[in-house]
Amino acid sequence: MSTPKKIPLRKCVASGEMKPKKEMIRIVRSKEGEVSVDLTGKKSGRGAYLSKDKDIILQAKKKNTLANHLQASIDDTLYDELLSLVEKG
Repeated sequence: MSTPKKIPLRKCVASGEMKPKKEMIRIVRSKEGEVSVDLTGKKSGRGAYLSKDKDIILQAKKKNTLANHLQASIDDTLYDELLSLVEKG
């Protein structure tokens, strides 16, 4: 009998919900302070997870959730990139 594979859960910094890692987008701040979208989930640095949900991304932008969590300034282009990723599905 094989045991079911454990699904790694991550917490969305905007909604506070726990979701499977693959349903989230990881945003990373490197040691140099550069913030980027981490599609591989393997970049080193301080990571924050957001749900793949347009409303949650807009909420995070409005409340500056990512900037607070990553302690870095977030450029609007990052949010644009996140929104286009979500719309592609």
